[in-house]
Amino acid sequence: MKPLSIVVITLNEEKRIGRLLEGLSKQTHQDFEVIVIDSNSEDATCEVAQAYQASIPELTVHKMEKRGVSLGRNTGASLAKHERLLFLDADVCLKPDFLATAMTQLSAKKLEVAGVYMGSKGLPMAHRLGYGMFNIGLFLTQYTFPTAVGACIFSTKRAHEELQGFDEHITLCEDCDYVKRASQTWRFRFLPITFEFDPRRLDQDGLFKMGATYLKANIRRFFFGEMRNNEMEYKFGHYSEQ
Repeated sequence: MKPLSIVVITLNEEKRIGRLLEGLSKQTHQDFEVIVIDSNSEDATCEVAQAYQASIPELTVHKMEKRGVSLGRNTGASLAKHERLLFLDADVCLKPDFLATAMTQLSAKKLEVAGVYMGSKGLPMAHRLGYGMFNIGLFLTQYTFPTAVGACIFSTKRAHEELQGFDEHITLCEDCDYVKRASQTWRFRFLPITFEFDPRRLDQDGLFKMGATYLKANIRRFFFGEMRNNEMEYKFGHYSEQ
């Protein structure tokens, strides 16, 4: 099984980054490096991450002066030493066999770029309903107009470089743009596995508001192209502490 570079972007995630890194330290597949790219957090995110260097020997933390989701992912990819890439958000939680299962499926399906479905184990019924509807949308669109959840995307250095990375000028759905462009060269699919992540986005915005936001965004993308002028006034890291 091949090694991989895991790029984690952070912004004020001192309360959540530990759960992700703890999960990575317990993966059954351990041939990976972790590159934490911090968007100039105002809390102890970097210090919490660095505390895991004993349990994750190949972990490095890099702090940027400028904030940006795409900038962070591209910076991490430029530092990666392995061909296989995995982009994660800091509030993700992975099962111990996640990497082993994903790497096996990526190889079997010969995928350069792939998405992962959202899991909702242990969440309230409303959350499970929302995630389920979102996953159905991800499944259906993967064949014609691919979308994705940026919190967990697999890629390769070759694909990332040929795509010239995530578009740093896009203000919303930069992850969807990335996989859409990738699908024009390679076969893009979702892996039949899930990842868990903090439901604060759904808690703060509400099921219908969040669903409407992303539905509107993707309809707009389909007819008018990508949003590079903050047409929907979306901000990176706008979610408050719960």
